Amino acid sequence: MTATAGGIVHLAERQPAVSGAEMVAALVPPPQFDHATFDTYRADPEYPSQQEAKDRLVLFSQGGVAERGGLFRRAKKAPEMKPGVYLDGGFGVGKTHLLAAIYHAMPARRKYFGSFIEYTALVGALGYQKTVELFRGADLLCIDEFELDDPGDTMVMTRLLGELVPTGTRLAATSNTPPNALGEGRFAAQDFLREIHAMAASFETIRIDGTDYRQRALDGHAQVWDDAGYRAAIDGAAASGLVSDDSFSDLIRHLATVHPSRYVRLIDDVAAIGLRDVVTLQDQSAALRFVAFVDRAYDAQIPVRATGRPLDEVFGDEMLGGGYRKKYLRAVSRLNALTHS
Repeated sequence: MTATAGGIVHLAERQPAVSGAEMVAALVPPPQFDHATFDTYRADPEYPSQQEAKDRLVLFSQGGVAERGGLFRRAKKAPEMKPGVYLDGGFGVGKTHLLAAIYHAMPARRKYFGSFIEYTALVGALGYQKTVELFRGADLLCIDEFELDDPGDTMVMTRLLGELVPTGTRLAATSNTPPNALGEGRFAAQDFLREIHAMAASFETIRIDGTDYRQRALDGHAQVWDDAGYRAAIDGAAASGLVSDDSFSDLIRHLATVHPSRYVRLIDDVAAIGLRDVVTLQDQSAALRFVAFVDRAYDAQIPVRATGRPLDEVFGDEMLGGGYRKKYLRAVSRLNALTHS
């Protein structure tokens, strides 16, 4: 899509397309993590696992792994070390920052960074065998928000990783597993290891505890605009940048017609997102699509302005108590931040 100096667009009218080549080119950290390093990761001293994870990942990115027990020994030589690390923790503890830090720190000729959805969409666009050929010989694959929701997609990814690891590809991933499925919001390593079958010995699971850093400076509620304030905010922003303006219901209906891998193109060039008349979602499929949309908006750090229900109330109590609770809470955290940006 062509960049526009300013104006208003309707996301519900956009029909984004993306080629396989463009999908591959986009496998880099989101703009907000362009300069993420281990030095810029601020470990919370109240949660020692954050510093421990950081130290272990520094060694991983240098070709070694940390020994358990709190003390680090000399890094092992590459043939002896596990080829993958899996970062397990709640939302807002900096897992994606650390994943991007690995990407930037690891000296590698070929490396890729993408969400689980992006990788599975690439398999859908190119076909499984072409995707294997594309990644064969890659030094590093970073996988953000590894999903266990769809058995088919999960097995495609685990099969893909199973073919790449023996050729020398190293892996780093973060967990996005529903807590009710795995217990009290904590990632169950054994459940994941069962999913990846023969890959069990390839990953070291690293737990990261902590509180949601996005909410530390907020009151915990998404900002809501009245109609007049919303109109003024959208029109004002449109004077200097491209701004979207859609009814919430129109956007939700449109998301059902666009593959989630294309959501990033749906918001191409948009400097702010406007949503009118937000309501609490009742359909879980629609809610999960909106979660994927929020993830892409957050990656791009696009402010959101909305009327109607507060966006932190967009998922009902039944949804928040179900198997996708962690996904919804992460989306709420991100929406709160975007409405205040």
